[in-house]
Amino acid sequence: MNARLTYEELTTVLVEIEAVLNSRPISPLSSDPSDYEALTPGHFITGSALKSLPEREVAANINPVDKWSQLLARTKWTTDHANIAKDAMNLVHEDNVPPQRWQLGRTINAIPGKDTRVRVVDIRTSRGTNRRPIHKVAVLPI
Repeated sequence: MNARLTYEELTTVLVEIEAVLNSRPISPLSSDPSDYEALTPGHFITGSALKSLPEREVAANINPVDKWSQLLARTKWTTDHANIAKDAMNLVHEDNVPPQRWQLGRTINAIPGKDTRVRVVDIRTSRGTNRRPIHKVAVLPI
C-alpha cells in the first residue's frame, strides 16, 4: 500500500501505537490466582502500567479498500494451538471497549467441545466470574 499521511496524522498514529504497545500485558505480575495485574512494557519505562491515549478518529485520504485488503490475511485456522490451562491469565475481550480497558482474569474452568478442543471458558476477574467463548479470550504467555 502506498498511503500518504500528513506529518500530524503520522505523529498521532505513531504515538497511539506506542501507547498501545507499551500498555499491552506481557505476563502475570505474580503467580497468585487472585492477582489480576499483568506486567507491561510500561512497567519498565515508568515503573507502573501506562494508560493509552483516548481513541479518536484520524481522517486520512486513504482508499478504504486498500485499508481493508491489509486486514484480510488470516492465519488463525491454519496453525494448531494448545488448549487453555486452568489458572492461565487471560485478557477478556469486551465489545465496544478499547483493548487497554479489557479485563484481566484467570481461567477457572475449560469446557471442551465434541472434538475435545476447548470452546468455552469460565474466567474469574476482579468483577466476578464470566463465561466466554474461546475467541473472546486472549491467553497471556507465561
